[in-house]
Amino acid sequence: QVQLVESGGGLVHSGGSLRLSCAASGRSFSDYGMGWFRQFPGKERELVAHIRWDGTKTTYVDSVKGRFTISRDNAKNTVYLQMNSLKPEDTAVYYCAADRSWRRYAMPPIQEYNYWGQGTQVTVSS
Repeated sequence: QVQLVESGGGLVHSGGSLRLSCAASGRSFSDYGMGWFRQFPGKERELVAHIRWDGTKTTYVDSVKGRFTISRDNAKNTVYLQMNSLKPEDTAVYYCAADRSWRRYAMPPIQEYNYWGQGTQVTVSS
């Protein structure tokens, strides 16, 4: 059973930074793509960023491009989301998730993420 544990959320002023971490256990971390998602109240979960299993390709939602960076440390079984220049509209619960397919090269649709963390709250005050 794969377990994902997020940390690093909190309260920050507009323009500030946070780094989210997601520690994985239970299978070979380095063989699976990882994603960060967020969920606004009353809304469906949306993809924020994805990183391929080998770390060679990253994808971002337009609203965070140039501000957020996803990375992974396969030696530590951890994926990160560095969030800079935070805005109040970034306030949400952030989740990390793992792709179900081994060494997938294309970015998967949301239904292909089969393991999820518990979520961490990020609040950006104006």
